Amino acid sequence: MARASGLGVSALRFYDGAGVFVPARVDPRTGYRWYAPEQLPDARLIARLRRVGMPLAGIEQVLRGGPAVAREALDRHLRRLEDGLTDARRELSAVRARLEPREHPMTEPTRLTVPAAALAAALDAVRFAAPAEPGAPAIAGVYLDADPADGVVRLVATDRYRLAVASAPAAQQGPAVGVLLPTALVDAVRPLLGGSEKVELTVTDARLDVRAGTHVLAAERADEERPDYPDYRRLARLETTHRLELRAEELRAHLASGGAAEDGVAVLAADGLEVRVNRDYLLEAVAAGGREQLVLELGGPIAPLAIRFPERADTYSLLMPIAPS
Repeated sequence: MARASGLGVSALRFYDGAGVFVPARVDPRTGYRWYAPEQLPDARLIARLRRVGMPLAGIEQVLRGGPAVAREALDRHLRRLEDGLTDARRELSAVRARLEPREHPMTEPTRLTVPAAALAAALDAVRFAAPAEPGAPAIAGVYLDADPADGVVRLVATDRYRLAVASAPAAQQGPAVGVLLPTALVDAVRPLLGGSEKVELTVTDARLDVRAGTHVLAAERADEERPDYPDYRRLARLETTHRLELRAEELRAHLASGGAAEDGVAVLAADGLEVRVNRDYLLEAVAAGGREQLVLELGGPIAPLAIRFPERADTYSLLMPIAPS
């Protein structure tokens, strides 16, 4: 079977142990695995999926889930590969930029013009996940990621236990930029957005300038010497096995009526799968999304929980799970 399918012997043993591709018969005395001729097409299919990096759960969906589920799994994996290629191009561009001599500083500033209401909504959707104290300098603040090809500015915040992402439409002049906005600057800008129509942000190699109406705020950049911000795009590519669609009020009622264990742990269950997360973090993520309709995506007891909002695909949160006791 290994020679005929292209799957190595160790791979056949692995997929047997995982229950994805089991032999037709196992010799009770020797432990040898025997496969039937009609199993060969599935083995060759697994070999192809393995070569393109399909996760185990995806392979099982292709083999067992029926045509519609299989197509959805293939499409989802293709999007993951395309996103990975986009990320690789972005990372290589960043490496090339870092290889340029330090004596050639950024000569062209990046200027972003963002509708004030959209920026306010994006800040509200991520601010809860920003560290309150600068104990981890690499992530203390809200990360701003903007590329002129995207037409949006993305805001990201994480305290390593949760991660929140939101975006707002933006007109951009100048090169792509990724910069950490200090928490103090974010909190000073937010009250000014209610009385403004648009906000202008200017990023240079040394400064951040924010203009909202007649108000101008400025801060020195201190992120150039810090480690790179966590790769939020990679973290967001989760392998989802269960989706729970519900309203925010239903989730709150579930937690209030016994869906939370002791010590502030929320327990979410679907088809026998239980995921445990911090109850307060979950409620904060739901409140920050600003939408009543939710989708909770579960990937396993030790995989991050994703909180998404169908009416606003550009806003989502991830919560790190609490390991089962």
